[in-house]
Amino acid sequence: MAKEEESLPCRSFGRRCRLQAKEQKARFYILRRCIMMLMCWRERGETR
Repeated sequence: MAKEEESLPCRSFGRRCRLQAKEQKARFYILRRCIMMLMCWRERGETR
């Protein structure tokens, strides 16, 4: 029973790490899309 109690925080820590990584990945994806959109918008504005 002691092993189960010790492994429980590790699981929750691993879960938190995975959720944090997933959230950061989503944020970087959104940021990258916004930057690309702004770059394309700027390029289109210069050609007009």
